[in-house]
Amino acid sequence: MAMTVRRLIGVNDLALSLVAGRDGIDRVITWAHAIELTDPSPWLSGGELVMTTGLHLPESDDDQRDYVRRIVESGSAALAFDTGVRFQRVPDAVCAAADEYGIPVLAVSPSTPFIAISRAVIDEITADQVRLVQKVVQGQENLARVTMRGGIPALVDTLASALDCAVCVMDRSRVVLAEAGVDTAGVVERVQEQLDKDQKRRRGVSRVVVDDRGSLTIQQIPGADEKQGYLAVSSANPLDAGERLLVGHALALLSIELAKPARVIDAEQRLRTGVTQALLDSTLDVDPALLRYFGFAPDDSVVVAVFTDIGPALPAEHQLAAALDPQPYLMAGVRNGDGLAVVVHADGAGTELDRVYNRARTGLRRAINGGLGEPAPITNAGLSLQQALSAVRVAEANGHRLVGFDELGTFSLLLSTQPDTVLRSIANRWLGALQDYDAETGAKLVESLESFLHHNGHWEAAAAELGVHRHTLRGRMVRVAELTGRDLDSAHTRSEMWIALKARELLAQELPKR
Repeated sequence: MAMTVRRLIGVNDLALSLVAGRDGIDRVITWAHAIELTDPSPWLSGGELVMTTGLHLPESDDDQRDYVRRIVESGSAALAFDTGVRFQRVPDAVCAAADEYGIPVLAVSPSTPFIAISRAVIDEITADQVRLVQKVVQGQENLARVTMRGGIPALVDTLASALDCAVCVMDRSRVVLAEAGVDTAGVVERVQEQLDKDQKRRRGVSRVVVDDRGSLTIQQIPGADEKQGYLAVSSANPLDAGERLLVGHALALLSIELAKPARVIDAEQRLRTGVTQALLDSTLDVDPALLRYFGFAPDDSVVVAVFTDIGPALPAEHQLAAALDPQPYLMAGVRNGDGLAVVVHADGAGTELDRVYNRARTGLRRAINGGLGEPAPITNAGLSLQQALSAVRVAEANGHRLVGFDELGTFSLLLSTQPDTVLRSIANRWLGALQDYDAETGAKLVESLESFLHHNGHWEAAAAELGVHRHTLRGRMVRVAELTGRDLDSAHTRSEMWIALKARELLAQELPKR
């Protein structure tokens, strides 16, 4: 806690009293300096408690006002005026000027030597420095400890918490490796702007930028041959000395993390993929030691999530891994598909995977799909996988979002678990003739049937949705009945056709084949 004028007044042994400039009572004192010059400002650097006996203080009110003004302009924190040598009390002109300029004036008792005031200030400054060093050392230890356990994401989370700032780390390709804090999307945007500017100017990017959005500190993460990435810290105000030391330590840890031999990282990822694939294949047993290596036990309950429409596999794996760390996870590609399957502990899985999904969307800058299975024993993770595949199939059919298996309606649940051959058979049986007729004539029978069934056979509502007259819609439904040989007034026929339409909808999506 810094030494302020208020705290100095509170030191009982000094018997100091505030006689003017109350508005500045919380100013921080960085040093105590006794000086008796008529104009002490050339020997002041800012933040000082100026102590004087008033021996050379001018007599006139105007000159005394100028004396206070010069002290204020030097950036000094306060004025301590002795009342036992030349003056019995602080001159009125000095007090008036102090009130006007907002600089505190302390009356010093004749029994209080300046050395006692200096000692109180210096002792507190020294204690502040010791506390700062202790805080920095503790912060460095925390950063090192969490980095060993959770890698870069844990390091970024801890740094953001310690600084109460937003922090993000990008690799050399500007892919976000980890982020934490408020409005990280805005921080990433500001960093991208600076990188673009510096690239055009061919300048190094390490810098501090201060604008109306606050302070942005950007540091290049050094590597053996070239820069490995960027560390950015966004704060309301510029970082202080202790905070800059923490950022420097984080930079060193990031350099070490990013410099890990690629073959070691690749080998671990291959092992993780192999364990995941074996776990999701119900016919294979997984060595418990391998499960424990990745943070799981043979009796754990897990949830499987599947993410699709993720784009190129490597960036997607990178983003999901960054979002999942530091919690234990397993991940592998979906067999014969374009998605990734992720296995996590069941406790809190819904909330955690929702966070992962949103971070992955932001990092990949694309609308991805997600499906969540139900909790299952780790030895039966394949069941949760099949449920996640069913959920992700529905997610893509209904727009890019995250869908849980427990959200599926009856039709979606029944159809999403069927292979494409079955879905195609259902759709063709009921809709094949209609689709052929539409292709030849452009009659839009399938679209009209779907609207008619969606509105429960209400002619006006369905016709309005299609933008046609109700008589036109009636004519189309007569043609549907003729081509299918079915009575549309039958509830059974309507339900069969609705199932066929849903099967057709699912077939229209490019999803992992099972």
